[in-house]
Amino acid sequence: MHVVFDDNIFPRNDSCDDDDVGILQSNDSEPSSKVDEITTKEEAQDPPLEALKDMSLEEREVAYPRELNYVKEELNQFDRSSVWTLVERPYGKSTIGTKWVFRNKLDESGNIVRNKARLVAQGYTQEEGIDFDETYAPIARMEAIRMLLAFACHHEFKIFQIDVKSAFLNCFINEVYVEQPPGFEDPKFPNHVFKLSKALYGLKQAPRAWYERLPTFLVEKGFNKGKVDTKLFIQNDGKDILVVQIYVDDIIFGSTNELLCQDFAKLMQGEFEMSMMGELSFFLGLQIKRRKEDIFINQAKCIKEKLKKFGLENVKPQATPMSSYIKLYKDEEGKCVDSKLYRFMIGSLLYLTVSRPDIMFSVCLCARFQANPKESHLKVVKRIFRYLQDTPSKGLWYPRDSTFDLHAYSDADYGDCKIDRKRTSGTCQFLGNLPISWFSKKQNNIALSTTEADYISAGSCCAQVLWTKQQILDYGIDVGTIPIK
Repeated sequence: MHVVFDDNIFPRNDSCDDDDVGILQSNDSEPSSKVDEITTKEEAQDPPLEALKDMSLEEREVAYPRELNYVKEELNQFDRSSVWTLVERPYGKSTIGTKWVFRNKLDESGNIVRNKARLVAQGYTQEEGIDFDETYAPIARMEAIRMLLAFACHHEFKIFQIDVKSAFLNCFINEVYVEQPPGFEDPKFPNHVFKLSKALYGLKQAPRAWYERLPTFLVEKGFNKGKVDTKLFIQNDGKDILVVQIYVDDIIFGSTNELLCQDFAKLMQGEFEMSMMGELSFFLGLQIKRRKEDIFINQAKCIKEKLKKFGLENVKPQATPMSSYIKLYKDEEGKCVDSKLYRFMIGSLLYLTVSRPDIMFSVCLCARFQANPKESHLKVVKRIFRYLQDTPSKGLWYPRDSTFDLHAYSDADYGDCKIDRKRTSGTCQFLGNLPISWFSKKQNNIALSTTEADYISAGSCCAQVLWTKQQILDYGIDVGTIPIK
């Protein structure tokens, strides 16, 4: 059995990118302590591949009983879902390899709630125009997630989460052939291949197929698709409203009438294999704490993991993300640093801006130097991490008693960029007192006056405001005239 632990495809122990299938406990229950022990990155060891090749099935069951159980569970899921059919190897058709990947599923406290083996296709061998055509599949924007949380807080209802088990196995594809699972070849037909009826994880066209499958099902059941956010689905029942937001195979939903939530969960479980994960508390690395009077959103767990990953958990903290006196430039004579590490750090910080608008400007400024980072740039990036170490629990606070009127703010600096003299736009949008969207971006053109720079910034802000306004209209709320200050 060819078993591989591959951090690049499915990280075993990184819950900040919570995109895998698993079972998460509800708020009122504790994670199971009886999870089999592929527990931590230190304990999870790669089985010796050469030894496995020479083992019989009985010997594997003795040597690696837990891993084999996870593999069998995955293959049984394929049989139940009628994923494939064993056929002769077709002449003139490309065949895609497969491999096994193991992963731990963690909750917000870092406890393991499930271990899983997944058979994935080696999609990196596919060629565009030959093995696949269209691959684009939209996902929910983070502004849409924050807006749903703000809407739920304002209308005082709970948000729940369900997870589709092996979501891609529910969507149909044609004319795709894969090799038999390593270590589980049919002894009578070892040279046969599987013809897929449904998609596997790893295939380039799998996300697109899933996107076509789920929205079609929801529309058939009477849901209305959002006009600007195609991953938003709304169903009205008199004065009550049911809101569904989809992020790949994770679905969050809430309603002013909790009976509608129960009906929706039954509807989904009747069509797909689902894990009911209870009230929303941890989603895409966001820790969401709902109380009677407010909702608080932060990424404290993710921040601590990133600090540990970059070896910065014990550095001296800073009270601000960046000094107001620092002016970054190319520093062509400066000492070069590892560009891969620098980009990795920038990517981690950009993800943390989902709940931390206070670091948005600093991170976006440092992101301009990813092509050829110098030691002076890395020093500023590390200062941002030191600031995060001092303030890991800061986040977004959504009070229940806030109004729900949309207003926006826009501004531009005064040509602080010493490289090309382009100015930086900064905007943010609020629903009452609830921040839902923000960004910082260098302008494309050189403004000849501060007035022109402000107009460019206001134009970018206006585009975001129009998107937000239509999203709120889909919720059934007309915000009227929107001031931009």
